[in-house]
Amino acid sequence: MVLSEKVNQLMEWASKRSVIRMNGDKFRRLVKAPPRNYSVIVMFTALQPHRQCVVCKQADEEYQILANSWRYSSAFTNKIFFAMVDFDEGSDVFQMLNMNSAPTFINFPAKGKPKRGDTYELQVRGFAAEQLARWVADRTDVHIRVIRPPNYAGPLMLGLLLAVIGGLVYLRGSNLDFLYNKTGWAFAALCFVLAMTSGQMWNHIRGPPYAHKNPHTGQVSYIHGSSQAQFVAETHIVLLFNGGVTLGMVLLHEAATSDMDVGKRKIMCIAGIGLVVLFFSWLLSVFRSKYHGYPYSFLMS
Repeated sequence: MVLSEKVNQLMEWASKRSVIRMNGDKFRRLVKAPPRNYSVIVMFTALQPHRQCVVCKQADEEYQILANSWRYSSAFTNKIFFAMVDFDEGSDVFQMLNMNSAPTFINFPAKGKPKRGDTYELQVRGFAAEQLARWVADRTDVHIRVIRPPNYAGPLMLGLLLAVIGGLVYLRGSNLDFLYNKTGWAFAALCFVLAMTSGQMWNHIRGPPYAHKNPHTGQVSYIHGSSQAQFVAETHIVLLFNGGVTLGMVLLHEAATSDMDVGKRKIMCIAGIGLVVLFFSWLLSVFRSKYHGYPYSFLMS
């Protein structure tokens, strides 16, 4: 195909669908074969239900948002196209590129072959559309303003929270002592601190996958092996471990300061020590698995 025919074909497909689905033949003709004066961002994925790739579906949603943001922007040109190769529709492409994992994002530049930086670091940067847009801008000089469809979950939750607070104030208007309850405020503050220290904000910014399933062995990893990244499941595990240590410290404090009989205080003390020792050991083992070469351990290696 001559260059003008390739561009016209891609523009026609892009006008119908922001992400162009490709099989082996289309990939070889329009992406691999010269001539080409346009870049193609390709997501290699496995979306069929029997593949059970949850991460692929999550990444596809973000990829569609990015492609739609570009397709319907005023800056849309034929300098860059977004495409997708599903394993069940183009397994020969996976074999051609020696690819054995999905999802994977690769930029095929207008000139030359893809370089190391043209493969997106999914495990490090996550698959949020904003992160993908920054990578696309870095590799192609095409800046895409990500426009997400409206999400009313946040305002609805805020409205529900305000309604609950307003209802409590209305029902207990004559007695607002509960607003001065130190235990309640301490519990709320503790929940917030545990959520932040477990990495929830990092998840919100980077949009990492919940976990990773090895396509060869089928083994699911909930802890990322690098100190530069994490999974959503990992933050939940760390939150649980931090909560266990905190509960142990609270029990130790209560055992030392309460007016209960000695027997109950001893039980609380033993339970508190057990929780702190057990969950701190697990936390340290997670730390060791991410920071390779860390020399210290406690109970568990």
